[in-house]
Amino acid sequence: MIVVLSLQAGRENAVSLMEQFRFGDRAAVVPHGHERLLVILSDEIDEEKIMALEAHPLVDRVIPIETPYQLVSKHHQPEKTIVKVGDVHIGGADLVVIAGPCAVEGEEQLKKTALAIKKAGASILRGGAFKPRTSPYSFQGLKTEGLAVLARVKEEVGLPAVSEVMDPREVDDAAIYLDLIQIGARNMSNTPLLQEVGRQKRPVLLKRNPAATYEEWLLAAEYIAAEGNTQIILCERGLRTFEPYTRNTLDVGAVPALKEMTHLPVLVDPSHGTGRWHMVPDLSKAALAAGADGLMIEVHCDPERALSDGRQSLHPDRFSRLMEQLRKLKQTLEQIK
Repeated sequence: MIVVLSLQAGRENAVSLMEQFRFGDRAAVVPHGHERLLVILSDEIDEEKIMALEAHPLVDRVIPIETPYQLVSKHHQPEKTIVKVGDVHIGGADLVVIAGPCAVEGEEQLKKTALAIKKAGASILRGGAFKPRTSPYSFQGLKTEGLAVLARVKEEVGLPAVSEVMDPREVDDAAIYLDLIQIGARNMSNTPLLQEVGRQKRPVLLKRNPAATYEEWLLAAEYIAAEGNTQIILCERGLRTFEPYTRNTLDVGAVPALKEMTHLPVLVDPSHGTGRWHMVPDLSKAALAAGADGLMIEVHCDPERALSDGRQSLHPDRFSRLMEQLRKLKQTLEQIK
């Protein structure tokens, strides 16, 4: 049960309300947005108490909970959340594409790629600074220096930037450099990290773990929202299955499923979803047709020499052709709605 308090209600009034209705330790007060407070109850209450709450002058409305995730549920907020990253709005009518290399390898490499993706029409620049690799002997990223390079290039090129953080201790520094903070698939269930980004004012891109259910994924988002940050974007990036041909099996069906479950925008990453660049264009189109709010695509100015994930990265020329096709597809989809 969620009790949405009026804008005039402060924390002291919220605590008094909990005492008045004898909620005890079944309830918690959490912020929602910049001013409003919510009282979250761990269970449902009877109809008589609901009517009494709804009549209370400090209560705006009472929302029954039908799912274990609450703040990110469509029951809590029927209207779509629009997440603003710089001047880019994710969750609306615009075609939003995040693009760039898997890893920041140096300023020249990143700038060359960034200029190319901007010319092609990309909305946001991506580049990994902290690289959690399967092998400890693989390139692990430039870390904080990589964030500084990303910040310099994004300012010079004129695109907002996103990069992954892996540790709660990295979040404050990352927020200085980035417009969007990414939680990678390996860290989807890293509770301290989720809570730390939830305390930030930066929007968050939350990738799905390759073994996570939709509910587990949304509960991870709930950890972020419960700390006060509801500017969350979900990103599908494939499941681990028995098929060895692809890196992962991209779950395009996650898009319409999540549209029924949550108000948060949903992106799709066909690069990690397949691990093969030649499959990225077709699955990008499939994701848009399924209703995705945007895409996250790996692009490298020289994929054959990439220090990370060159096999799944598009060359800028191929990315430019794909962007032309995606714009045409977007127009067609809008006409047949």
